[in-house]
Amino acid sequence: MIVEAFHLTRWATAGVATQPEGNVTLVGLKTFYRVGWSVEGFEPGEVDAVDPARMLGHRVEIRPRVQSLTYVFGDGQSSGPTTSMGGTYPKGDVVHAYGAAGRYATRVDVTWTADFRVDGGGWAPIPDQVVVSGPVTEVTVKTAKAVLVN
Repeated sequence: MIVEAFHLTRWATAGVATQPEGNVTLVGLKTFYRVGWSVEGFEPGEVDAVDPARMLGHRVEIRPRVQSLTYVFGDGQSSGPTTSMGGTYPKGDVVHAYGAAGRYATRVDVTWTADFRVDGGGWAPIPDQVVVSGPVTEVTVKTAKAVLVN
């Protein structure tokens, strides 16, 4: 019953944000990626209280944990699985440079696991996982041309 409740959890989705801002970058330029959680659903550390009627009258709580994230860059390459939430320049550690101009469908796939407790007892791990793909964010990659001016 608890594993079933785990699979019915409304997970927050992981959206992609990039730097440079605006989801526009240049060929060969390091683009920094980071995760932002949706307002809907449960994100890491929040607690979902399962309806006691589904748990034979017991109060069951599920606390989601990110097991791993896989950043999909849309050009056939990805980064992960990792536990990094990414970040901005200069300390962000999820970085990608595109080799060609174009529009790329990027996303983050999150592998969730969770802990549970019954009637306020101690937390225990749920021996299962679920993968949730985040929404697609289009990143536009442009070329730049150097021009000397007086």
